[in-house]
Amino acid sequence: MELVVDVELSVRDRAILRAVERGPAELVWGSEPDLYLDGRFCCDQNAVHKLVRAGLIAPAVEGGVGQRLPAVITTAGRLELVA
Repeated sequence: MELVVDVELSVRDRAILRAVERGPAELVWGSEPDLYLDGRFCCDQNAVHKLVRAGLIAPAVEGGVGQRLPAVITTAGRLELVA
């Protein structure tokens, strides 16, 4: 079961979700994960942190702190994009 927090999404938040959905996207996992899109660092890490905490973006596989893991948009994230 996914943990999802209700958040209000900005246009930028939705753009980040769409970019993760298109892929390739990676998270450097930790308490405040960093996002890479097409191998490039995403410049709005505050938005990324919010999206991960809200359960809209997650790593595709389990891993340890500091590992670079494939990122996916969750079911909740997909539902936010169609809302």
